[in-house]
Amino acid sequence: MAKKLAITIGRQYGSGGRDIGKRVGELLGFRVYDKELLFMAAQKNGVNPDYLRRVDEKATNSLLYTLALGSSLYGARNLGIDVPINDQLFMTQTEIIKSAAEEESCVFIGRCADYVLRNHPNRISFFIYADKEARIARVCKEEEVDRDEAISLMNKNDKRRINYYNFYTGQKWGKFENYHLSVNSSLLGIEGTAQMIADIAKIYVSESEDDKRI
Repeated sequence: MAKKLAITIGRQYGSGGRDIGKRVGELLGFRVYDKELLFMAAQKNGVNPDYLRRVDEKATNSLLYTLALGSSLYGARNLGIDVPINDQLFMTQTEIIKSAAEEESCVFIGRCADYVLRNHPNRISFFIYADKEARIARVCKEEEVDRDEAISLMNKNDKRRINYYNFYTGQKWGKFENYHLSVNSSLLGIEGTAQMIADIAKIYVSESEDDKRI
């Protein structure tokens, strides 16, 4: 694909969204950014990755800070105001995401990438969800926990993602208007869903090239 395409993957915990995103990257030959962003941000800021991992995809919990500065995170940094590590991480990851999307075609998993790249000329955003029982079964298998613990993990992680996304974007996580397509991975499974997304990307590029020839 000559066109630089940015594919973003939002996902419910246990939906297989991360595996789907990685497989899409393999099918299209795109670089995939997921937890790699955490280590890149740590390197850029000169911070221990283990420290950043504790706040990864978590909104700042400083209510007074939020009320005082609103959404002007960059303004705060430019003014020399101490910015919570959560916000520093979000800003650095945002810069990395934008830079990567300008350089090559990529797949971005989580990190509010659909919002960060909302002005990217060639972006396709997906939200992956799944049937509850399918999610429970996946979490039980991957985390080696029982059903009750799996449900607890699902609720905890989805709540964390909701808070993070809503806080930094001002939008609602999982709301279909924020994505080009919401997909239930229970229907086609990991491989089938990844194949479908890859096919959509190819159709998108092909249609765009056809439009230019008209």
